[in-house]
Amino acid sequence: MLRLVMPQTVTIVVDIVAWGVFHAATGYAAHRLSDERLARDGWGLRERRFEDRGRWYRRRLHIHRWKDRVPEAGALFEGGVSKRELPAMDAAGLEIFVRETRRAELGHWWAMWCSPLFVLWNPPLAAALLAAYGVLVNLPFIAIQRYNRFRTQAVLERLSHRRGTS
Repeated sequence: MLRLVMPQTVTIVVDIVAWGVFHAATGYAAHRLSDERLARDGWGLRERRFEDRGRWYRRRLHIHRWKDRVPEAGALFEGGVSKRELPAMDAAGLEIFVRETRRAELGHWWAMWCSPLFVLWNPPLAAALLAAYGVLVNLPFIAIQRYNRFRTQAVLERLSHRRGTS
């Protein structure tokens, strides 16, 4: 495979800039997704059996202990929505929150999927380390979005059931 060769210092700078660009570009692309596109969980976003409505993240990853300590950039772009708190405590606010967790999760998946691009200009070990960085940085955010979405969807289901039986 043909690899672009640069001096080591330049390669390091390019790597740092590349990750910044990848995160910004994928975040912006997710920001630009229509609300209709994010109205439901597609194949990649749907809950898996092991996740147990988010309970797996709490039991195995103890996510409730650390999730509020990581940065949140949902409102970084104009019109974006922060996920630090619910937009509203009613069903409509919960639906917005669920939609925004989908948006954030997709942005982090896309950023992580940029990892293989580093083989284009890095030696194999550096490319592997940069790919590992991409996974280690993005997976916690993906887990947080999934945990919050599944829990919020369960609340929405309970609200819907109460309205239907009232």
